[in-house]
Amino acid sequence: MRRQRGPGIVTLILDGVFVRRRGETWLNDIHLELPNGMTTLVGPMTAGKTTLMRVAAGLLPPDSGRVVVDGKDVTGISVRKRSVAFVYQQFINYPSLTVYENIASPLRLDTKFRRDGIDRRVREVAELMGIAGLLGRRPAELSGGQQQRTAIARALARPVDVLLLDEPLANLDFKLREQLRADLKTMFAGSPGVVLYATADPNEALTFAAPTVVLGEGRVQHTGDVAGMYAHPPTLAVAATLSDPPLNLLPGVVRDGRIECLGTSFPAPRAHAGGHRVMLGVRPHQVSITPNGHAALELPAEIRLAEVTGSATFLHLLLQGGLHLVAHLEGTQLFTPGESTVAYVDPAHVFVFDESGGRLLATSAAEVDLHG
Repeated sequence: MRRQRGPGIVTLILDGVFVRRRGETWLNDIHLELPNGMTTLVGPMTAGKTTLMRVAAGLLPPDSGRVVVDGKDVTGISVRKRSVAFVYQQFINYPSLTVYENIASPLRLDTKFRRDGIDRRVREVAELMGIAGLLGRRPAELSGGQQQRTAIARALARPVDVLLLDEPLANLDFKLREQLRADLKTMFAGSPGVVLYATADPNEALTFAAPTVVLGEGRVQHTGDVAGMYAHPPTLAVAATLSDPPLNLLPGVVRDGRIECLGTSFPAPRAHAGGHRVMLGVRPHQVSITPNGHAALELPAEIRLAEVTGSATFLHLLLQGGLHLVAHLEGTQLFTPGESTVAYVDPAHVFVFDESGGRLLATSAAEVDLHG
C-alpha cells in the first residue's frame, strides 16, 4: 500500500496502537502505514473504524502505540496543533454561522489564505458539494443532506496533512451519493496528504477502488487491492466484510477427494485429509433456482420469503438442517412462501474456507463433474 514519496508527500503511521475501554479492547495492535492519496477503511459497524480515526486525529489517546505523521511522532500532540480535518457521519456545523462562514472558518485561521483566496476557495468547494446556492443560509434552514454537504465542504476547504472521513455520505440520497463518490475519488487521487475514508458499505469500497484496509473486531484483517480481495478473499472474515448482501455459509467435509455438503458433493479443488471440515462461502448472486446446464450443487429448499426491490428479488430459502440461503435474482419475481424449490450453486463460484481458522483453501472448484 505504499506510494512513492516526494516533496510535500505525507504518510500516516499507526504503530502498535491499542485502545482499551471498560475492560474491552477496542483496537488490538494496529500496525498501518498509510501513504498519500486515498485509502479506504472498510468494516462492519462494530469493527473499530471510528475509534481508529479518532486516534489518528488526536481526539483519543491510545493506551499504547504511536501515531506518526510525515516522520514526526504526534501521539501526544493536541488535535488543535495538528494538520488534520475530520468529517463525521453525523454532521457538525456552527449553528450561528451561514454556510459561507462555516466553510470559510478554517481558512480564516490559516495565514496563507488572503481574503480573495478565501472567497474563491469557499465558492469552489461549495460548487463541488452542490450547495453554491445556499451560502447565505444558516444550518437550521438546511435539510440534513445539505448540512452534511456543508460539513464536508468545510473539511475540504483547507489543505491538511490528514483528512479523515467517517462514512460521510451515509445520510445523503442515492443520486447525490453516487455523484459525490465520483467527485471525491477524482479529487483525492492526487492528494499529497493522507485521506482515510471509512465505510461499512463494501460496495462503496469497491467503487472507490483505492488501497483498502479491512478492519474487524478492532484488528486489521487484511490490506491491499480491494478488487483482488473481493475476488480472492484470504479469509472468511474478509469475504464476509466485502459481501453485500451477506455471504451464504454452508458446512462441508472433505471425504475421498470430494467435498460433501447437505447430501450432495463435488471434487475437492485441493487434496486434504479425509474428515477435514470446511466452510463453503457462496455469494447470493451465484445462487440460482433454475438449472443453467452447468454442473451444480442441487440443494432442496423451502421458500420462506421473497423481498422485491424492483430491480432485484432476494429469495430467502430454508435448507435441510435449518440452514438458510439467500438468492439474489434479477428483476421482479413472485414466489409463494412454503413452496418447495431447488437452489443451484455452481462449484466454480464456491469459496472453500478452513472451518477452524477461516483461511481460504480454494477460490473455486472449476470444471468439476458431479457425477464422476
